[in-house]
Amino acid sequence: MSAVTTDARTLPDVGRLVGVEARGGPGFVDRLRRTWDDGDALLPIDPRLPPPARQDLIDRLRPARVLSAAGDVVARDPGAPPVAEDDALVVATSGSTGAPKGVVLTGAALAAHAAAVHAHLGVGPDDRWLACLPLAHIGGLGVVVRAVVDDVGLVVHDGFDLAAVASARDAGATLTSLVPTALDRLGSDGWRWVVLGGSADTVAARPANVVRTYGMTETGGGVVYDRHPLPGVALEARDGQLWVRSPTLARGVRQPDGSVLDRRRDGWLATGDAGRVEADGTVHVDGRVDELIVTGGENVWPTVVERAVLTHPEVAEVAVAGRPDPAWGEQVVAWIVPVDRTAPPSLAALRDHVAVTLPRHAAPRRLVVVDALPRTPLGKVARRALSAG
Repeated sequence: MSAVTTDARTLPDVGRLVGVEARGGPGFVDRLRRTWDDGDALLPIDPRLPPPARQDLIDRLRPARVLSAAGDVVARDPGAPPVAEDDALVVATSGSTGAPKGVVLTGAALAAHAAAVHAHLGVGPDDRWLACLPLAHIGGLGVVVRAVVDDVGLVVHDGFDLAAVASARDAGATLTSLVPTALDRLGSDGWRWVVLGGSADTVAARPANVVRTYGMTETGGGVVYDRHPLPGVALEARDGQLWVRSPTLARGVRQPDGSVLDRRRDGWLATGDAGRVEADGTVHVDGRVDELIVTGGENVWPTVVERAVLTHPEVAEVAVAGRPDPAWGEQVVAWIVPVDRTAPPSLAALRDHVAVTLPRHAAPRRLVVVDALPRTPLGKVARRALSAG
């Protein structure tokens, strides 16, 4: 099988899956290019995984070999199953179950995503991407892939460091992808575009050079920009759940025997998110279907309640989830990080505040004060890690 170069949206034939410790820097980019040029697909492995979780990932996805951040082979599996001809990436994501699954993205899907994003942003020869999010996740990895596939300038950091990111911007980086918490620290001044994803943004308005995105690993990254699908992308609501059709969709989920489970139906993929699509194509996302709280027979979306709670002047951060309740079926619980740890708002005050803008049944019935919220590497609240205390 001959190698193919990675110039301008041309991706190689692939044969084996290669696991690579995904530490930021030029070394990772070199290994990505070399993997594709060798005719293989790449599996980024999060360097922060503890050994048992790392081994579980390797056992489930079966890479033929695993490379350290320095490029040394640290594990081999001579019997590892191959990948299909156009498979370029296998990206691990836990989804809603917590167990790792390997989403298979083809070269064609990656090329389609790069082309759509760069056309939408008007990316030109003077632009330069900065990748500073974890490379084991599509939010950070997608920046690298788009730059490599379309031959756009690229700087890669090993995680988000405020001073280093500001320095890269001042040195000529024009485009970056951030999560809301990072943007809040950095600001958007000096960037041509900041692509914002990773978690629902609770800030009502952002500067004009910030574009909020919606997508997932299975879509190759964000496919809805400021509530409108990118060219070639379609979304529709079926029984309240959003479905997506796009040339960027993953081929499926890799199984231990190398087969790929295709979860599309007639080219459409169920996102697992509830929402609606307006007649003009505007997309509204309410939240994960499995996060809906049903309390006293009423539906409550956690993100809607979180936005209301965050407008309270004594609340710095909040997460909302449902917990079993014998009287109500589920109880709306709010975990808050107060502005002043010694003087948090009372439950009664918080309920009254929420009830100004939302129905009374959406107001939290329990309040848990914490020093910090558990978050994923991309800044999403890890709801499964919330404890009612």
